[in-house]
Amino acid sequence: MFRLASDLRVYLHREPIDFRAGINSLGIVVEQSMGLDPFQRAVFGFCNRRRDRIKLLIYDRSGFWMLLKRLEADRFHWPGSQEAVLTLTTEELHWLLDGINIAAVRRHPVRQYQSVG
Repeated sequence: MFRLASDLRVYLHREPIDFRAGINSLGIVVEQSMGLDPFQRAVFGFCNRRRDRIKLLIYDRSGFWMLLKRLEADRFHWPGSQEAVLTLTTEELHWLLDGINIAAVRRHPVRQYQSVG
């Protein structure tokens, strides 16, 4: 299993895409449909209609990486939203890739205290 750097931005395309799309086609989706720069330090995630495959597009200063994960029997829990582009942390992306429904996960609230005593 690989791990992405924690300082990367993660953007998910909400709608399923045709998985015959390659690097150039995904770069165009990032620019035109998502309204983002495919050359920025970010990960762009895409899923297919059956939600059993995920493609990740990453630019690393000298070229593009395209990673594909295919599930044999299960489905990914793709987060629902009204927005065209979903923003995640890399930790949440790893959860998604591991099969965790990130919409059901609740974290403890961030608390700010004035003193220890």
